[in-house]
Amino acid sequence: MATTDRSREERERQVTAAATRYDESGDERRAVEEQQDAGVAFPDSEEALAARAARLLDRQAVPAAMVVEAVRAEPLAATAAYERILGVSKELQAWSFLPRGARAARTVARISVRENGRELPLGTGFLVSPNLLMTNHHVLTDAEAARQCFVEFDAQVTVDNTAQPATRLELDPAGFFVTDQRLDFALVLVAPGPDPRPAGETFGWNRLSAQPGKLVIGEPVNVIGHPMGRLKEIAVRDNMLQVRLDDFLHYKTDTEPGNSGSPVFNDQWEVVALHHSGVPRTDGQGRVLRRDGQVWQPGDGDDAIDWVSNEGVRVSSILKHLAAVPLASRQRELLAAMGPESGLHLAEAAAGPVAAPAPAAGPVTAPAPAVAAARPAAEKATVRAGLRARDGAFGGTRHLVFLHGRSQEGKEPEKLRREWAAGLNQGLVRAGLPPVDPADVWFPYYGDRLVQALTAHEAVPHLTEAPTARAAEAVAPAGPTARAVYEEIIGEAATKWAMPQEGQLATESIGLDDLVGALHNQLGWLAARSDLDAWAIALVFRDVAAYLDDRRIRDEVLDCVLETMPDAGEVVLVSHSLGTVVGLDLTTRLSPGVDLVHLTTAGSPLGLDNVYSRLLVGGPKRPNIVADWLNAWCPTDAVAIGCPLGDDWADGLSDLAVVNARERAHSIVEYLAHAEVARSIGSHLGE
Repeated sequence: MATTDRSREERERQVTAAATRYDESGDERRAVEEQQDAGVAFPDSEEALAARAARLLDRQAVPAAMVVEAVRAEPLAATAAYERILGVSKELQAWSFLPRGARAARTVARISVRENGRELPLGTGFLVSPNLLMTNHHVLTDAEAARQCFVEFDAQVTVDNTAQPATRLELDPAGFFVTDQRLDFALVLVAPGPDPRPAGETFGWNRLSAQPGKLVIGEPVNVIGHPMGRLKEIAVRDNMLQVRLDDFLHYKTDTEPGNSGSPVFNDQWEVVALHHSGVPRTDGQGRVLRRDGQVWQPGDGDDAIDWVSNEGVRVSSILKHLAAVPLASRQRELLAAMGPESGLHLAEAAAGPVAAPAPAAGPVTAPAPAVAAARPAAEKATVRAGLRARDGAFGGTRHLVFLHGRSQEGKEPEKLRREWAAGLNQGLVRAGLPPVDPADVWFPYYGDRLVQALTAHEAVPHLTEAPTARAAEAVAPAGPTARAVYEEIIGEAATKWAMPQEGQLATESIGLDDLVGALHNQLGWLAARSDLDAWAIALVFRDVAAYLDDRRIRDEVLDCVLETMPDAGEVVLVSHSLGTVVGLDLTTRLSPGVDLVHLTTAGSPLGLDNVYSRLLVGGPKRPNIVADWLNAWCPTDAVAIGCPLGDDWADGLSDLAVVNARERAHSIVEYLAHAEVARSIGSHLGE
């Protein structure tokens, strides 16, 4: 039987089962509707409301000031306080709601099948780990069906409503394939494309959570998918959770058959369910009805069905099932990569030790939670040199320079240069511009020299195991002035990201002290509001503070960079993270023969006045030597919290907000892969 025929038959079984569950839950649904008619916005249990409020507050998903305002006016019972918090969450969305939604959308792919010489759209899937894609069992009924299918990411329109080139990847069910008919899910390995990186490192992936508190009855849901095989669409209107069953959710939203396998999100863009079926109206005999009340026949088409609701499979039920599936160690390792909130790392640990996965590409990767210890002397021995571009690149008079950030010590400059070039080439291809050869790029390398300078002038911790909560203290500079700068930078960043004043919540008693305690920690606030963990943020700001405070460290870094810089010609300088700070200082020391025709700063802390006020060039003012400046920033990159720069910096600076993959919000490869960023760079490389 053809794959499309098997999929159609299985889907009809799922529709029938969904209709049965809908009819059986009629009393529960009517009770919910009666409460809503009486004015109860969230007709759920007190336990569910408490868990939901706790999750929202713990993750800073609602504005703290608005929570205080909503609950302080009158004495409230716990349930009423929870409802007020949920009301704030439902009615007020931060600006980041939109870019987070765009980021979540990048994880969603169209699934198509090769059949009889044709390519036919079959459904939707979404990434739930760096390598694994989730969809419905009725879309991928077995491994043989998966072998005949492929997925397309970015199958969507641009902001100008023109079709965007999609990225096609193959499925690898031989590497991993798990499916279940009752829960109607399938989980399959996505094979890498020409870029050997896992798909999740390019498009991001959704962290599934088995924890409670992701959604209550009455809250909206959002669905992203490929209805009827069309380009990607999103349903965000007239949507609401109606009924919660043991393994399924019923909700109102506009979906069509091609949405099978779509993620169902809450307003914080956490996946709450796997969409798998519409719920049709049926008669007393269980027969599906058309919109005109007549019994539906297969030849009538899905559009004629009177759909009354939609059904999704609860994520917690899928995760519970996966934890019990017997798998080989390599497959269990792939499941464990879904993240700690999935609970699957516990199943992996019970099955036995597994080799640690390779770290994701990108300049800022937080080490394991750690405390300070002595840095071995052997680590100070190697100092790698930067890389010059080959003669004649870009006509011989124009030079492309990459200037890296922190945490590059011990790495091979050639490998780093290739990673940067690979990211830029992705963006250049998307922008319709020719790619660059890594050998044509200058790559000053100061990673080893920075660590040696920090070790010589600061008690830089070597990191070993310790609680994440101690990140800020464990990595803080030892010198009193550097520590003061470090604390000022973190404090300013938290303030810019709307952290309430230290005593605000303490003085406004709302009876929920155990839920809002996390709001008092600046680093925790930044980590919760961004897609970087506390360690990554603390380490970046630690090195920025040490560089800005100690002139000897600054001079050693700048001298190292100048050893591998062109001394004449037109320069296009692309900088990242701490490298953006170094790059601005560098403009005061470049050879008189250098003309800086373009500067790109990405993931930059230059928006913090505690940073730019300490620059050699002074700030905030574009240096005269810089002819053109683009600042790329991601709203969930905590290092770029002071951005956009245009609010403070003068004289022709251009800001560009982009959406980076989750947990790669600060990655330079992610920044460079955006067409707009690459176009700004590539347009200045003509001979």
